[in-house]
Formats: sequence, structure tokens, C-alpha cells
Amino acid sequence: MPKLKTKSGTKKRFKLTASGKVKRGQTGKRHGMIKRTNKQIRNKRGTTIMADADAARVIKNFMPYA
Repeated sequence: MPKLKTKSGTKKRFKLTASGKVKRGQTGKRHGMIKRTNKQIRNKRGTTIMADADAARVIKNFMPYA
């Protein structure tokens, strides 16, 4: 049986931490910044850790060798 490929969109969007958690970028900063408060915009910087239930789905379906 051939090797499974990791989804190319998953490679670009997610990284695994050393402890096996899934790190992802923050959502909600593509457009419409004028209506958001400065605090909201500031708190959306950087990355965050994905929830366990969602992370399990990402790893199982899209990252076969993670």
C-alpha cells in the first residue's frame, strides 16, 4: 500500500508542538478591523493552541504521520 500524503493545506496552517498539541493561527483578522476594538485586534496576534477535540480530528484525518 502506498504512503499516505499529508494534506497540503494542513502543512501550511498547522504545526505540532513538542508535546503533540496542534498550534494554529488566530482567526478573525482578515478584514473588518474597523469595527473591532483595539483590545480584540491586539489579542488576535500570534498563534494559539487548538482545542483537543478539534486537534484530534485534524491529526487523524489530515496528518497521517504526526
